[in-house]
This record gives sequence, structure tokens and C-alpha cells, in this order.
Amino acid sequence: MHRRHFISGLAAGSVGATALARPALVLAQAAPAPAAPPAPPVFTLPPLGYGYEALEPNIDTATMRIHHSAHHQAFINNLNTLAGQWDGLKTMPVETILADLDAVPEAQRAGVRNNLGGHWNHSFFWRSLTPGGAQQPSSELTSAITGSIGSTIDLVTKLNTAALTRFGSGWAWLVVDKDKKLAIVATPYQDTPLELGAQAVLGVDVWEHAYYLKHQNRRADYLTAWWKAVNWDKANENFKKAMG
Repeated sequence: MHRRHFISGLAAGSVGATALARPALVLAQAAPAPAAPPAPPVFTLPPLGYGYEALEPNIDTATMRIHHSAHHQAFINNLNTLAGQWDGLKTMPVETILADLDAVPEAQRAGVRNNLGGHWNHSFFWRSLTPGGAQQPSSELTSAITGSIGSTIDLVTKLNTAALTRFGSGWAWLVVDKDKKLAIVATPYQDTPLELGAQAVLGVDVWEHAYYLKHQNRRADYLTAWWKAVNWDKANENFKKAMG
């Protein structure tokens, strides 16, 4: 090969190699910055404070697991979606929202009523149950029960009646009403006592998912078992707080 041809070929090869190298350089310069980590969720599933099996034999393990990790978790998932639609869920206290649902934008109101109500109701419910603790109300709560409802036996009878006659799904509650008197009320679906201007002392979930695995349609049997798991220490605390 003549020297001139060799040099020309060498130069052409160098140009080609440079051209091939350029796209890699351009691509390296255009690489996007690492994505920011996602924001933490506004709502998270609260822990029970005890194991799923802790309330046996009164409330069975399978029901507790499904009730907490599936049903309650569904409310949490829906709320985090709703929080992207209405900023009030990010900035306002839960109780404030539930006490005045008319202030929620109409487009989100039903979703907030059902899912924030479900979240609040269930969070209250888990704290109202315990594998141990006081077996009777405090003397202060007993006195208030006697003054407003009758005896503690009357309380059981009347709360059971409210729970058994709650048609379909809902809740039965022992509350402190606006007049600072104890009362028994029932709410449909996931409505809360807060909408009534009342403060809950005890609450029992009478949606079928709360008892059907063990008791099928025998709601009365479920209520008998539920009373044995009531956390009277927490009920006493709730009463004291509601009375101010």
C-alpha cells in the first residue's frame, strides 16, 4: 500500500471512531437526574396494639386479621387517593372533618364520609378491645350509667338492642351527648357519633365482616363474645375525656 493511501485510511478510521463515540457522550450528558422519592402516604394503617390471636376465644384470629389488614386497609388506600383530590384531608384534624361533613366539597363528600368514617370507627374499635384489663366500668362511669341508662345490666341490654335492630350494616354506640349525658345511639354504614355532636365511650361494629366467619348470621352470639373483650380501661378514659 502506498504511504498516501495508508495515511488517508488511517484518518478516515479516526473520523469514524470519533463519530461512533459521540452518541455515547451525548447520551451521558442527557441522562435524567434520579427521581425524588415518593411522598409518604397521608394515612397509614394503625397497629392494633395486640396480636390478631390475642382476643381468642371471644373474637377469632381469622376475623381479626381480615378485618384489620383487609377491610381497614381498604379505607386507608381510598383515603390516600382522596387526599390527592382534596387538600383538607392533609391539613385538617380527622374529628373536625367528620363533625362537619357539609364543609367537604361535594365531589369528595361521600368518599370522605365512608372512608374517613370507616377509618375513625375502626381505629376507635381496636382500642376498645383488649385481651385483659378492667372487667367493669369505673365508679364514675357506673354512676353516669345509673343516672342516664339504668344499671350496667340495662346498658348491656339496651346497647345490644341498638346493635341487633341496626338494619343492615352499621354501628351501635355508648356516647356522651351534647348535654353531657350518656346515651345509646346507632349509626348506619360508617357514620360516626361525631356527626351527632357526641363523643364515643364504647362502640361495636355490626357489619357482617366483623363476625360472619365465626358466627355467620348470629349477631347476638357475636355481641355476647364482644362484651367479654371490651376494654373498660379505655371506656373509662373515653368517658373522662368526653366529660372534660
